[in-house]
Amino acid sequence: MRTQKKNFKLWLLMFLVVVIVLPVGVILFFRLEGQPPEITVELTPPVVGLSKELTVSFADPKSGIRRVWISLLKDGKETVLAEKAFPFSGVIRGGEVRAEQMRLTIEPKLQGFTDGEAALRFAVWDFAWRDWLRGNRAYLEKTVQIDTQPPSVDVLSRAHNVSQGGTGVIIYRTSEPCLESGVQVGDNFFPGHAGAFQDPKVHLAFFALSYEQGADTPVFLTATDLGGNRSQSGFPHYLRNKKFRQDTLKITDHFLNWKMPEFDTEAEVASVSSMKEKFLIINDTIRKNNFKTLGEVGRSTEKALLWKGPFTRLPNSAPRAGFADHRVYQYEDQTIDRQVHMGVDLASVAHAPVPAANSGKVVFAETLGIYGRSVVIDHGFGLFSLYAHLNSIEVQKGQQVEKDDLIGHTGVTGLAGGDHLHFAIMVHNTFVDPLEWWDPAWIKNNVTDKIDTVASGLK
Repeated sequence: MRTQKKNFKLWLLMFLVVVIVLPVGVILFFRLEGQPPEITVELTPPVVGLSKELTVSFADPKSGIRRVWISLLKDGKETVLAEKAFPFSGVIRGGEVRAEQMRLTIEPKLQGFTDGEAALRFAVWDFAWRDWLRGNRAYLEKTVQIDTQPPSVDVLSRAHNVSQGGTGVIIYRTSEPCLESGVQVGDNFFPGHAGAFQDPKVHLAFFALSYEQGADTPVFLTATDLGGNRSQSGFPHYLRNKKFRQDTLKITDHFLNWKMPEFDTEAEVASVSSMKEKFLIINDTIRKNNFKTLGEVGRSTEKALLWKGPFTRLPNSAPRAGFADHRVYQYEDQTIDRQVHMGVDLASVAHAPVPAANSGKVVFAETLGIYGRSVVIDHGFGLFSLYAHLNSIEVQKGQQVEKDDLIGHTGVTGLAGGDHLHFAIMVHNTFVDPLEWWDPAWIKNNVTDKIDTVASGLK
């Protein structure tokens, strides 16, 4: 009898352990976990302007998020910017939300804060049973600079005269470090770059007036500081209108049968059977795509002046087409297309050696649509030279070249109808007249004298 009672008590004890103690232990094990939540915030640069959008991520994979809190503290004054409580989904699971991303807009002036150093404070609690059921807490504090004043810009150079289809140069100083500054020309922006002078706040910008923009084009300086505050200001300049030549090109069946097969690998014309229709697609759609590619190439540039003196012209060559010639294409005495020639065509002997027009870095060396085999050289600060229709390319992308180094040989690749070099100059994403860059007097008056004068004044 006693043995049976002992066995009953033992079984009862084991039952209680399995039914009550063990589940409670498991619950306590998970609910008493001590891992704090996580806070992630990207605050680069750590500057708050008139308005700043901030993305903050909170996470707690074990117990779930209980509450988040964000505040801004300056000069003893603290304002809660955001606070949110999250639902509880039960003893076993804990919090319903494991991860939360919050978008926050900080507007210091509207929230009563003045410029200066402040602290952004972040806190998050989970549903763990630590700290007398208040949960684990994570805390993060970030020092920020409140800056609601736009930067000022002081123009250091003079005589900013630009022809339609030509290049301008301006040198200016910003009152503070900026995310971006430069020249706005109509709807096109030309960034300025530090590096030409010892003072990092002094910038040089090459800008351009495209062949389509006349003397009435709005031109002004703009600067955006680290806080996102933007200013814009005019500067003395003179824009000159210019007329461009019109040229008529006869498209023959011989030309079409000769050149169109070269483009059959292009997706846009692969399924087109008519040679004339292929030409129209190549001359318009593929031309535009090629312009976009060159524009992308011009987005990044070396922050230094890599070139010196006037640019070299293809030796012993004669001009065959000019910059911004307005071309009319005729087939069987009917006008079928109109395009603008964005460079200068130079003809010498067949497969003539092509020298680098000036020193720089090769940033493109491959076949490009209507241009055929092409090379692009970055000369620094957004100035690029293009060499197209080459028979061969003798340089590689990333290679440093000096003025007059061999980069290739002339040819008939792309839409070239005869052996020649298509030479072009780009300022960032805009083609400009190469004649200026071949002219020593123009370079002296518009570029080097400006740099030397400003450099002397900064000493």
